[in-house]
Amino acid sequence: MVNNQKISERLGYDFAQPELLKHALTHSSSVNETHQEYSANNERLEFLGDAVLETIISDRLYRLLPAEEEGRLTKMRASIVCEESLAEIGQSLGVGQALILGRGEERSGGRSRSSMIADGVEAIIGAVYLDGGFAAAQKIVLRLFDFTIGQAVAGKLHADYKTALQERMQSLGDISIQYRLDRQEGPDHDRRFYISVLINDEVLGSGSGRSKKEAEQNAAKAAMKDMR
Repeated sequence: MVNNQKISERLGYDFAQPELLKHALTHSSSVNETHQEYSANNERLEFLGDAVLETIISDRLYRLLPAEEEGRLTKMRASIVCEESLAEIGQSLGVGQALILGRGEERSGGRSRSSMIADGVEAIIGAVYLDGGFAAAQKIVLRLFDFTIGQAVAGKLHADYKTALQERMQSLGDISIQYRLDRQEGPDHDRRFYISVLINDEVLGSGSGRSKKEAEQNAAKAAMKDMR
């Protein structure tokens, strides 16, 4: 197990209020099982951290790319702060191992769930912001996301297959694109979605994922591969 001290060391930040880090790592499943107040879980810190993260990344891209248009900056930011990027950073910090989970979530493999690790990273950023202010949060975010930002600027980060498919279809004329939810399986805490992308009412690709967004991206990826 990774303890809070190890997380602090990997962050390169010493909390003046170490209880904030514990709060950031406390999942709602633990709070529910121990009958604590809602505010004891990390969801509010996640909400705050998400906003702080987007502001810092937006500022960085704005300064790095003075001639880039707004739409391109928005797509680039989305690729940087997506679940996949956050989960990768969280895994390097050991967030999954440090999460405080309820027994049910522990048994169902919550520690390795990308969405949960990503949420934990955002909550930690929120905790750093409350503990040390914007400058402290900015320093940590820019260090943690330095490689990811560089990859995004170079166009080498996670592809947005839905946008790529949309642009490809538009170049071919008046074509209809729809994403259809075929089915969903599993309990609420571990649900999987299966989605097909239809071009002019014909299935061109199908994909699955832990969220509808992820399933749609995978369906679009399959469609792009089929077109090639």
